[in-house]
Amino acid sequence: MEKERLEKQIRFIEEIDKIKNITRQNRVIYDDRKENDAEHSWHLAVMAFLFAEYMEEQNLDVLKVMKMVLIHDIVEIDAGDTFCYDEVGYRDKEEREKQAAERLFNILPEDQSSLLWDLWREFEDMKTKEAQFAACLDRFQPLILNNNTNGHTWNREGVDSKKVLQRNSPLKNTTPKLWEYVLQVVDSAVERGILKP
Repeated sequence: MEKERLEKQIRFIEEIDKIKNITRQNRVIYDDRKENDAEHSWHLAVMAFLFAEYMEEQNLDVLKVMKMVLIHDIVEIDAGDTFCYDEVGYRDKEEREKQAAERLFNILPEDQSSLLWDLWREFEDMKTKEAQFAACLDRFQPLILNNNTNGHTWNREGVDSKKVLQRNSPLKNTTPKLWEYVLQVVDSAVERGILKP
């Protein structure tokens, strides 16, 4: 039984290595290449414990937030990365990601499969304070990257300051101090000509 459990866990670890090959839309700051999902998830995990002090709601389970952000994009191994401003891509995103979660999480032993399912659903539902904070970080990190890469993804057709503010709007009530930073970055980006008004 222990051997079978370990084999399932190792199989899952081998499978999720594929996340390193899922390219996101954003560029990394200090290189001329796109970020991958593994880098994004790691970045969010670091942000979770650094920025927890800005969470409006106290008594946050930071470890739970870190777990959420580390696993939230595993589904993109099968579902692919959907650009946050791609309205067409969002039409079937939920279904693609559910199918991916079912395949990937079910590689694990049942108890760990259930745990990942619960964390992933909680993140997607954005109802708990931990999920809301995790979702804020997932929006805030690309803003930081865009601000440092001359608005790389902001230069795509149809992206303007209104859409960037709408995308980051969960920060307004959840992390007001980070929301203030978002407003400053957006104003500055418009002034610098790297984001359409």
